[in-house]
Amino acid sequence: MTVILDRPATARTLISSALFDRLTTRIAIDHPEYAHHADVIMEQTLAFLATCAADPGVGLGPSDTVDIGWHTFLMYTREYAEFCQDVAGRFIHHNPDDEADAPGRGGSLAATMAAIEAAGHRVDPAVWPTSAECSSGKCNQCYAGCSDSPKKAVG
Repeated sequence: MTVILDRPATARTLISSALFDRLTTRIAIDHPEYAHHADVIMEQTLAFLATCAADPGVGLGPSDTVDIGWHTFLMYTREYAEFCQDVAGRFIHHNPDDEADAPGRGGSLAATMAAIEAAGHRVDPAVWPTSAECSSGKCNQCYAGCSDSPKKAVG
């Protein structure tokens, strides 16, 4: 029995190699401190966005580093809108959460990483803190303050 997945082998195949190169070059220019990880940042950004597309309204949030890739992609508005339409059938909005530093927000990053893996994508520890780092309070990426959810869940 052969199982055929409708997911790409890696998230980077969701866009053309030319666009991928443009985006990674832009990350390296705008964030030279991350130039050595620009390709990983963009690949993980695409995995994050594809996961958001697959499960809209969940309110997944990126790590601070993945958020750099998302912001970079957003600057290429035409290409970003086309990507969103192709992958999600809708625009994936970037909504900052002004309460990102509120107590009790730390679980979002772990949930996001689990959702990415459940969607069939690899989570690269170079741009996602480990759950041990987050649960111990050693990272400030536990909730980057951005999500694709247009409305906050009430509860």
